[in-house]
Amino acid sequence: MFEPVYLDHNATTPIDPAVLAAMLPWLESLCGNASSRHEYGRRARQALDEARQKVAAALGAHPTEVIFASGGSEANNLFIKGAAASRKPGLIAVSAVEHPCVLKPAAQLARQGWTLCEIAVDGEGRIDAEDYLRALEARPALVSVMAANNETGVAHDVTALASAARASGAWFHSDAVQAFGKLPLDFRALNAAGVHALTVSAHKINGPKGAAALVVDKRIELHPQIAGGGHERGLRSGTENLPAIVGFGVAAELAVQGLAERAKHLRRLREHLESGLAALGAHIFAASADRLPNTSYFAFNDIDGETLVGKLDRAGFAVASGAACSSANPEPSHVLRAMGVAPEFARGALRVSLGAGNELADIEQFIKAVQLAVGRLQSLPAMAV
Repeated sequence: MFEPVYLDHNATTPIDPAVLAAMLPWLESLCGNASSRHEYGRRARQALDEARQKVAAALGAHPTEVIFASGGSEANNLFIKGAAASRKPGLIAVSAVEHPCVLKPAAQLARQGWTLCEIAVDGEGRIDAEDYLRALEARPALVSVMAANNETGVAHDVTALASAARASGAWFHSDAVQAFGKLPLDFRALNAAGVHALTVSAHKINGPKGAAALVVDKRIELHPQIAGGGHERGLRSGTENLPAIVGFGVAAELAVQGLAERAKHLRRLREHLESGLAALGAHIFAASADRLPNTSYFAFNDIDGETLVGKLDRAGFAVASGAACSSANPEPSHVLRAMGVAPEFARGALRVSLGAGNELADIEQFIKAVQLAVGRLQSLPAMAV
């Protein structure tokens, strides 16, 4: 069976065999509801508690600070909408390069009496320091800046940003979905610096889809967005997706094991990739910024990104033309637009996001495939942007 080389790990990752093994009993013979008071329920509750402890330990948090959700989008919405519901309408400041599951609920608040401020970034995708300070001077009630961008891979100094926001009295949240398993994360240290909440997701760390967590300072009052039986400290009602949560616990444990060595391997692959791409004439976005070790975002002049993705797919390489969650949107990336990239050039953007299973041979073969595909497209003016 033909299996293309997978180079789209920022969209989702393959399940680790150890994760699957932990999940299988809860998909087959173990059927208890963690809210039930019989033996089946008690076993389910124990498994839920153990998974919560594992996720907390991986993030340097206390288990009571971990609220399970169905995905990063729900966890981000829980914080933004839940925090807004417990505060008087005021200013919410979010970076212009946030994932849509932060930008869109923030925009919804703007239609409900809140004022929305999008914090600018520079041409490398980094938070514009002066614009951030201007936002803080307006004393926002809520601030959300992602730990690492899903498209460019740019990593933000969340510790410094949160520390600067403390004087404004803002509740500070960070979407760390892409950072978890690629960069060190310590919620206790982040919380001490002024981070009140952190979002992480299982399927970005070789865990299953359908499980994520909002790690939140218990002193922060959130209003639940799903009302019902009062699960998850009353913040997220609904019977827990136990198989996925059990898998999440194991994936979280594995994500922090050998993190430094894994990052070194991925960075070495990325450097080889970008050297080859540059030799072909590619422009690497955010090349001088601190980035996730596995992420490269690039474009060629006069080459349509979607067309190139299709050609590379047929050649046996799975890459993305942008964030998977917005791949159906034909508009140029909002991240690149915020960075000042011209729309016609932004439409050519491709993202390669590497995983621990990728090897140097994958990169070398990919560069050859890109060279062939780009050469063919450049020789066909009708296919150009």
